[in-house]
Amino acid sequence: MRKFIKSWIPQCLWILRSPCRLFHGCSRLLTSQIISYYDAINQCKKERPEYFNFASDVLDEWSRLEKDGKQPANPAFWWVNDEGEEVKWSFEELGFLSRKAANVLSEVCGLQRGDRVKVVLPRVPEWWLLNIACMRTGIVFIPGTSQLTAKDILYRLQASKAKCIITNDTLAPAVESVMRECQFLKSKLIVAKGSRDGWLNLKELLAYWMNLTPSDIMWNTSDTGWVKSAWSSVFAPWICGSCVFVHNMPQFKPALIAETLSRYPITVFCTAPTAYHMLVQHDLSSYKFMSLKHCVSGGEPLNPEVMAKWKTQTGLDIYEGYGQTETVTICANMKGMKIKPGSLGKAVPPYDVQIIDDHGAILPVGEEGNIAVRVQPTRPFCLFSEYLGNSEKTAASVCGNFYVTGDRGIMDEEGYVWFVGRADDIINSSGYRIGPFEVESALIQHPAVSESAVVSSPDPIRGEVVKAFIVLAPAFISHDPEKLTCELQQHVKKLTAPYKYPRKVEFVQDLPKTATGKIQRKVLRNKEWGRV
Repeated sequence: MRKFIKSWIPQCLWILRSPCRLFHGCSRLLTSQIISYYDAINQCKKERPEYFNFASDVLDEWSRLEKDGKQPANPAFWWVNDEGEEVKWSFEELGFLSRKAANVLSEVCGLQRGDRVKVVLPRVPEWWLLNIACMRTGIVFIPGTSQLTAKDILYRLQASKAKCIITNDTLAPAVESVMRECQFLKSKLIVAKGSRDGWLNLKELLAYWMNLTPSDIMWNTSDTGWVKSAWSSVFAPWICGSCVFVHNMPQFKPALIAETLSRYPITVFCTAPTAYHMLVQHDLSSYKFMSLKHCVSGGEPLNPEVMAKWKTQTGLDIYEGYGQTETVTICANMKGMKIKPGSLGKAVPPYDVQIIDDHGAILPVGEEGNIAVRVQPTRPFCLFSEYLGNSEKTAASVCGNFYVTGDRGIMDEEGYVWFVGRADDIINSSGYRIGPFEVESALIQHPAVSESAVVSSPDPIRGEVVKAFIVLAPAFISHDPEKLTCELQQHVKKLTAPYKYPRKVEFVQDLPKTATGKIQRKVLRNKEWGRV
């Protein structure tokens, strides 16, 4: 019987690919033709297709027939419970949601083809989404009854060497009681309305970085000359069917931004870290952002201090992302991920992001190097193709098997990437390499500092030293500059390695910025070095 089952199941499944493709023009005859095709396979009159995937070759085919109007959009899935809740999905909706679930398993959980996931859920809609998601990705789906005990779960996790478990809040305590004995288990997903410490929430993770839906209204303040505008004001929102909100203003004004967020039903807000800094300095207590539910940032590093203040004043986290014109987003803090303040998040598909040395070798965890994207043996399809008319620059951007971003960073043991600075922003003082972001993050924690920008400055002995341009908070403008300089230097020494403190300090009324509020460190650096 066991041999019969193993030989019969593939026949039952494999035959479905061709009839779906051969006879989609006449959907009313599809079922009878499938049966006929199946009989032909059994009688060895036709060969089985070499490749078959139930999700793409069957479910997606029904979805295509729906889109073409050749199949009524009847429910593919209809779920109800005793509390009066109801879920209905067409084949098209089932395909869309299962792809999102597949992205969660691949992107957030880091699962690959052949990895095993233990799914212990009752009859909830997510069970079907995960089943199809595993088909799409080649991940092995291992179901389990919701009546399993902790001992049962331990045995199954150890025997299967599952890297991920997905369950509900009822069984989560049982998993937690045995997880120390499960050495292969890397991630835990919970299907629940609320959150649980140490678990990723699948319902929240079914959104992407911007967390957009067709009912959302997104406001991105990026200047139209930057790639962030193309991505966050055109492609990302309209891919999701969301509304693009635009406020035409020549300069970034915190009061006007706050008024706009209060006046209009904006649900998703995207702006530069410097802009968030300016907003938290503005008194937000008199504003109510009734519709705002998700905030993202990119373009430059976000100081943890700013993130904390925004959370205090608005109750919302800021999800930071990282990318370039050449790449768009390559790292991000996705919805549902643990946020590590100051981190750029983890790599997002299709990118394999690594920290490499100047020869293209991957560096150990925690060691500073070049942030790079793997381009060999497969170049990501969304990576730029070349610098037009500049083959030398194109060639110079590749080191070994990697495209080099020109940014320096560190990767921790969980795969989070930490920004150190642009390669040309790094300050080399007496052989010590110093990233401006860490110094700026330390300075901003002092109450005297409203804004700061750190660049290199020439020095006859050390070659170059750290110089900080500082905009003072109003209460400190009248303080003695020399005493305040010493106080700030000592403050930085306490928060970072002593050699990183700014040996030069200049108090200024404002800092050079782009129209969207991004600090232009290059202008300050050129001023220091006498370049135009």
